[in-house]
Amino acid sequence: MNRNDKQAYDRGTSLFSPDGRIYQVEYAREAVKRGAPVVGVRTTDGVVLAAQRSSPSTLMETKSIEKIHKLDDHLGAASAGHVADARKLVDFARTTSQRERLRYGEPMGVEALTKAITDNIQESTQSGGTRPYGASLLIGGVENGSARLFATDPSGTPQEWKAVAIGGRRNDIQAALEAGYTEDLSLDDGVTLALSALREADDELTASEVSAVTLSEDGFVTLDEETIAEAFADATPDSDEE
Repeated sequence: MNRNDKQAYDRGTSLFSPDGRIYQVEYAREAVKRGAPVVGVRTTDGVVLAAQRSSPSTLMETKSIEKIHKLDDHLGAASAGHVADARKLVDFARTTSQRERLRYGEPMGVEALTKAITDNIQESTQSGGTRPYGASLLIGGVENGSARLFATDPSGTPQEWKAVAIGGRRNDIQAALEAGYTEDLSLDDGVTLALSALREADDELTASEVSAVTLSEDGFVTLDEETIAEAFADATPDSDEE
């Protein structure tokens, strides 16, 4: 295949290459890998979502960087990749969740919402004049008393996880999650594991650079910086930091 032929496959979102690949989807995955990492941990009591907020300038207000989003009282999402693409997916998720609540008079399930989002994502991989979303989401919540955690892929594939990381330095963070995860984690233990996994990939990470929430029977709860700092201390008991 000459270079011109390859460029034709590169540019087409609805064209398979001769070896069965859609290059635009793979490029979208690369965009996710370049994003700041986010982590999800499922526990016996609920789900923990934690995200690193990377600021391009010391003059930027770090709190203005949104990586974790409330979708409903019992649902939340964390994003990695292109921020604008993630916002479109979050807006779609919020609208879908509220529409189902109004239609049926009850909250939408975590799995049902995830599949609605990934159906929307998948359409962009087979329609002319569009491109795949350069973002992935972690979607967590409580469904019928059970904690559920899902990840989306730019191809439109949903996957359920016990603990997972997406974004930059994923391999290091995922290894830390696999080493520390147990089936009987409490919500507090889940917070400690999520933050310790982020710290594993960046030992200079501070509490002010992290946002975290818990999703349980108590709803969507945002952790303040003091609580995150305490969890960091629990995650690194031998640290000399105050």
